[in-house]
Amino acid sequence: MIARDNVRNPVDPLRPYLFFVEDERSGDGEIVSVNTLFLTNRECPWRCVMCDLWKNTLTETVPRGAVPTQIEYALARLTASRHIKLYNSGSFFDPRAIPPVDYPAIAAQLRPFERVIVESHPALIGENCMRFRDLIPARLEVAMGLETVHPEVLPRLNKGMTLDQFSAAAERLRNSAIDLRVFILVQPPFQPEAEAIHWAQRSLDFAFKCGATVATLIPTRGAENPPSIATLEASVEYGIGQVSRTVQRVFADLWDLERFSNCPLCYPARSARLRQMNLYQEIPHRIDCPACHL
Repeated sequence: MIARDNVRNPVDPLRPYLFFVEDERSGDGEIVSVNTLFLTNRECPWRCVMCDLWKNTLTETVPRGAVPTQIEYALARLTASRHIKLYNSGSFFDPRAIPPVDYPAIAAQLRPFERVIVESHPALIGENCMRFRDLIPARLEVAMGLETVHPEVLPRLNKGMTLDQFSAAAERLRNSAIDLRVFILVQPPFQPEAEAIHWAQRSLDFAFKCGATVATLIPTRGAENPPSIATLEASVEYGIGQVSRTVQRVFADLWDLERFSNCPLCYPARSARLRQMNLYQEIPHRIDCPACHL
């Protein structure tokens, strides 16, 4: 289990703790800019053993109007985009995190956008999700953490979810005309390195069987035995080889990517290669490094 030191970073309930613009390949193959906001709110009630996102959360629910104020603050400082991600280190549909009374004000701020992406635990795909979908003019996409389909590892992550529950939530989204994005861990805790690629592949298979249009592969941060950048590359290569490029996409999470490389010689090329795969969903020639031999 990853140790938790319970030291939070100072955050302001009236400001998102991070926001930026990123490029992402859309379902129709276009490279679009995405306004990405990390909202400040209450800690997620599910304390997954691999999660470090709680460090930028509060211990109490933010007051009414705080989340719309955060969004307004960020959008005033970002360039115009057609897509927006509202991530919140938990579940957007958790009423203790995002007060439902703020949904109309949030929806009003989202009028310029064509696609709105939020994140949620599968257990919270219910009335609040459908209410929010009905309030926004944009296409709604919900990101859910599948993490892994390994039958022994998933229960140990303290996710509070079974694969059947994930599949049922995915079906509710699909029947409600809401797109599904899936987060998958590459080499989660309790998984040997030798099995990492195999279970990332099986998790991708399950995600697309559930109707996911996007799968993001996340190398597990903070683990005692983190995956190598080569393991992440191989997992992404498999995913891109399986998908329909006009609809489904597989992305590598490049956040803090350098920590997964032990070779300064080939890291720049490997980082660039992963970015190229993210944007173009094609598999470039593999890198043969004379130093690390990966």
